[in-house]
Amino acid sequence: MTKALPPLTWFRSFEAAARHLSFTAAAGEIGLTQSAVSQQIKALETRLGVALFRRKARGLSLTDDGRKLLPTVETALSQLAVATAEFMPAQSPGHLTIAASVSVAQWLIAPALPDFVAAHPGLRLRFLSAIWPDDFNTALADVEIRFGSARQVGRDAQALAPDGLIPVMAPTLRGTVETLPLIGTVGTSDGWAAWSGAAGLAGLTPAIHADSYGMALHLAAHGAGVALVNELLARQAIRSGRVRQAHRTRIDAHEGYFLSADPARPAALAFRDWVLDLTRRTV
Repeated sequence: MTKALPPLTWFRSFEAAARHLSFTAAAGEIGLTQSAVSQQIKALETRLGVALFRRKARGLSLTDDGRKLLPTVETALSQLAVATAEFMPAQSPGHLTIAASVSVAQWLIAPALPDFVAAHPGLRLRFLSAIWPDDFNTALADVEIRFGSARQVGRDAQALAPDGLIPVMAPTLRGTVETLPLIGTVGTSDGWAAWSGAAGLAGLTPAIHADSYGMALHLAAHGAGVALVNELLARQAIRSGRVRQAHRTRIDAHEGYFLSADPARPAALAFRDWVLDLTRRTV
């Protein structure tokens, strides 16, 4: 049986760190945290059974094995970029590509999108869905709506508000935050532990875990329990009657949704302004 290859993201982290000789600089380029890059490279070293870097107090240096691997990885990543480039659609004035967090696309954009389409009848839209910041690195988009921290999403991105966390549940579900199953979201800095501390309810832990706020909200809307989700998504779902707020306590979030648009494309700016108007209506 053929042995499974290490994930491509591990090689991307290795190549960027080798080029910069810095986990921090590699993280900034890829859109991950420094810790995530370090962990991916450590995992790659463990899988290969060799050390690829020498960790020094003032930076990194490649080991002999790292120098041996680097040219092959660089060539492979370059070949993948060339191979996929021909499948990317050519840009035209009547075509707009939007790379968006799955959660925002489903809960904020989709319900109101007919209004934007009606106002721009000659514009063709292409949506690329993503969850994590590094998912956007391969997307050549005119508009990006990312989830992450302000440091992860880039200097020119605009935060979308409201961006706190509130608990929500299906309107027909009976029970309270203390008695119902709790739905948490992995990959975020804030969660039920922080919320329960702010609410004065100790010992609350999630029984169900989702990989995005959108999925957590979807589960809550179908009666699976109480989800602690981003307020931007929650307010839209509350307005539509899909969920109701389960407790009055709200906490600030360290991660949220950020929007950036190509300033050279009027259609991208029009979409940006439309999204910002949606968020104002949500507050």
